[in-house]
Amino acid sequence: MVFASVTGVFKMILMVIGGLVLLRFIGQLLIAKRNLQEEKSFIRQQRQSEELNRRTRENLGKTSVISSTKSNRKVHSSNIEDVDFEEA
Repeated sequence: MVFASVTGVFKMILMVIGGLVLLRFIGQLLIAKRNLQEEKSFIRQQRQSEELNRRTRENLGKTSVISSTKSNRKVHSSNIEDVDFEEA
C-alpha cells in the first residue's frame, strides 16, 4: 500500500495551485495582447475613416472622371464617349 505523507500532499497542492496561477497569468497576458491588437486595428480604421471624410469634404461638389479599370488610372480621350441630351 502507498501511504501519502503530509508533506507530499502539501507539495502536490502547492504545485496544482501554482500551475493554476501560472495558467491564469498567461491567460491575462494573452488577453492583454489581443486587446492591444484590437485597439491598433480600431485606431487604424478610425484614421482611414477620418481620411475618407476629409477627402470627401475637400471634393464636395467637384466632378471627377473615374476610369473603368483600376490599373489604367489615366483617362484617355479615346475612351471618353460624348453623350448628347435628347428630349423624349
